[in-house]
Amino acid sequence: MNLKKKKALAARTLGVGEKRIKFLEPRLEEIKEALTKQDIKDLVKDGAIVIKNIGGRKTIVRKKKRRTAGNVRKKVNRRKEEYVALTRKLRKQLRIMEGKLTKKEKEDLRKKIKNKFFESNAAFKSYIGGIRK
Repeated sequence: MNLKKKKALAARTLGVGEKRIKFLEPRLEEIKEALTKQDIKDLVKDGAIVIKNIGGRKTIVRKKKRRTAGNVRKKVNRRKEEYVALTRKLRKQLRIMEGKLTKKEKEDLRKKIKNKFFESNAAFKSYIGGIRK
């Protein structure tokens, strides 16, 4: 006995999925004769048609991102960033004063810049002022 149309009508009437609707075996003759939405509602009230509970997973479980080569954000060391910025600044300053210094003094200053001898541009300028006197 094919009751697909009746199941579809019941699903539409009750606002649930067809998989949730269950017809009781002893009352199939009554269900077969139901033609209207009101007939279906009456059969639900009498207990000939039963609505099953919702099964399955209710919460969406999202897939976690894996840490692969493309997802790694490498943090550059803050100390290194500061060193690079200061070194570039001081070497630029040294290039500006190039004509006033001898080759030996210039090499010595470059080594001191590399070894973080100077804390700032001002300290570098005061040091050079002491050399030139």
